[in-house]
Amino acid sequence: MQRNEKLHSFLLDKARQLTEEWYESLDKSDPVGVYASRDPEVIETLKQQNYDFHLNLIRIFNEEETEFFKEFEEWVVSVARDEEHLQTPTHFVMREFIRVRKQYLALIDEFVSLHPGEFSTDQIALWKEMIVKEFDIAMVRFTEEKNNYLNNQLNAQKAMINELSSPVIDLSNKKGLLPLVGDIDTHRAKTILENTLEQCADRNIEHLYIDLSGVFVVDTMVAHELFQLIKALKLLGISTTLSGIRPEIAQTAVQLGIEFDEVTTTSKLAIALTD
Repeated sequence: MQRNEKLHSFLLDKARQLTEEWYESLDKSDPVGVYASRDPEVIETLKQQNYDFHLNLIRIFNEEETEFFKEFEEWVVSVARDEEHLQTPTHFVMREFIRVRKQYLALIDEFVSLHPGEFSTDQIALWKEMIVKEFDIAMVRFTEEKNNYLNNQLNAQKAMINELSSPVIDLSNKKGLLPLVGDIDTHRAKTILENTLEQCADRNIEHLYIDLSGVFVVDTMVAHELFQLIKALKLLGISTTLSGIRPEIAQTAVQLGIEFDEVTTTSKLAIALTD
């Protein structure tokens, strides 16, 4: 790390000016995202985040690399998880990183012009390399962290949707109802199996009605998972009744050689519930 207190002080004095100049020249016509906001609080937060970035980056010329990276990483992570930036297309954010990087490269030239002959060409080039390197790191880490955060949110939402889409409804006399609706892919079928077994065990259900009238398409793997669910329920001492089986589902089951000899089936759920 090439320390230079003069350059550090020069950049520190320019930090607030950098933020104001950056925001004034910002393209505020973006259709979405934090840069298009007209909310005073959002704008103030955006400016503060930009200013904090400067305070963190400038430390590269006054601290050891390990100390610098710790706080720099914290800034990157906090902004990547910021709600306004999460709603901003990543390429808009990359555009602004590049614009700010140009500000820094121009400032180094300005600093050098104020100290003619004091610094070698190699040292000036090294400062610029340091700036480019840290911006590259910030851009990659921002993209990674934002992507990871959004993926984690998406996975959590999928898990919640899957759980909510396979609820076991309590009926009287230790009976339950599992109404299945919509497309069922292999992943959802496995989730239904796991959630259903757990819910039935927790609620001491002895007989489960599985209604398929809201399911239009079932492929080979899903039919197999359904059969596995019925077998697993039987092992738990839970009997089952299938209702609303469509011809397509019945045909798939026959092609698989799946037999429902030990399972009660009815054409409609209403008929099953009145038995």
